[in-house]
Amino acid sequence: MNVLVVEPGILPYEKEINGLKEMQAVVGGTITAIYPWEDTAAIVCNDEALLLGMPFNRSVEGGYGGVFGPFFVCGLGEEDFCALTPEQMKTYKDRFHQAELLVGFRGEEPVTWKIPARAREQVRRKPRSQDLER
Repeated sequence: MNVLVVEPGILPYEKEINGLKEMQAVVGGTITAIYPWEDTAAIVCNDEALLLGMPFNRSVEGGYGGVFGPFFVCGLGEEDFCALTPEQMKTYKDRFHQAELLVGFRGEEPVTWKIPARAREQVRRKPRSQDLER
């Protein structure tokens, strides 16, 4: 299914994922879904993101506060997740286009600063120990 992946500080991007293992790989662990919109779409994120110390990603309306760690937006079929429609893909790319920094809370609502997101290709990955040995 074609979904929209949203990572902290990164521009949203489309990705084809299939099956539970690929869903878990995208979010970095066990999955949970939230349904903040009347639209037939869901946010699938890591169920243990706060416990794992994952960074704040984006705020979400509807009383959900915010999502920590990477997540993806997918469509909702009659009994399971499905691909986003082209219209949904555009809507959620626009919605999550800017990255956010969490600066505090007002009650239970996060207070964030919108900042420019970077393309995934622009983010330098940290060298792994085996890379340093070469």
